[in-house]
Amino acid sequence: MTRRRGGTVAARSASSSPSPPTPAAPTRAPRRRAEGLARRRSLTGLLLISPALLLVAVFFLAPLGLTVWMSFHKWPLLGTPEWSGFDNYAAIPGDRTFLDALGYTVLYTVIITPLLLFIGLGLAFLVRDQRRGVGIFRTVWFLPYVFGFASSAYLFLWLFDSSVGFVDPVLMDLGLTDAPVQWMNSADTATMAVIVMVVWKVVGFQMLLLMAGLQSVPDEVNEAALMDGSGRWSTLLRITLPLLRRHVALVLVFSVSGSMLAFEQFFIMTGGGPGNETLTVVNWIYNSSFANFQLGYGSALSVLLLVLLMIVNGIQLFLLRERD
Repeated sequence: MTRRRGGTVAARSASSSPSPPTPAAPTRAPRRRAEGLARRRSLTGLLLISPALLLVAVFFLAPLGLTVWMSFHKWPLLGTPEWSGFDNYAAIPGDRTFLDALGYTVLYTVIITPLLLFIGLGLAFLVRDQRRGVGIFRTVWFLPYVFGFASSAYLFLWLFDSSVGFVDPVLMDLGLTDAPVQWMNSADTATMAVIVMVVWKVVGFQMLLLMAGLQSVPDEVNEAALMDGSGRWSTLLRITLPLLRRHVALVLVFSVSGSMLAFEQFFIMTGGGPGNETLTVVNWIYNSSFANFQLGYGSALSVLLLVLLMIVNGIQLFLLRERD
């Protein structure tokens, strides 16, 4: 009996002893903490860029939406807008003044874009190396870019004035002309004067962009090409310029966009004249909206110009894209 009780007590004590701990199920706490941290970082980033997003919405998206909405209305400047559907867009092909202005704007763009690129690239080669006096040279060429187009246009309008300007006396002293040139009385000379002003103002900025591209090209690449027997021009065309593809694309986008949107220089220096021979697209949009009091039609022209710019710049970026 005693043995039975002892066995019973032993059995009870064995059954009541704690069992070995079972492995715990993997907890999700680390994963939740990581997800929470990533969420907080996303919110922080969104808060940091929210001022920029607000500025884009207020100063770009809202005006763009309003312009598109206005383009579908007949809206006199001092009247009430009336829905007109696609009437404003349908009137564009028959607008001879707009077509002439578009042709002149394209011609101006075709002339000024390669001119700025080649001059900017040449200056970039001159200032890419750190030598004595190079910093002053860079500053002198870049400084005009700080000035506005309006102030630069007024400056060159005065310089090319046949009565008080400096250009005509210099040309006559050099024997290049016998009498003062009436620069703004001819479309050719007026365009030439505008091009000189734009090159003076903009080329310094393009010089810096292309200089940054040249400085990013390792010297070892050009040295290896020269050691392999490649000439300087061959090295430039086959090695250096292809490595500048991204910078050249950026310069071309800036040049084409700025030229297609040219306004102040022609508005101030030529007024679109003589006649309408130097009238640009943006000048005609301005005249249609605020001189002819057709805000709806001017908005339709603006939307069309935006679409053309997107197509042209898209083609440029596609042709100059990075290739493996």
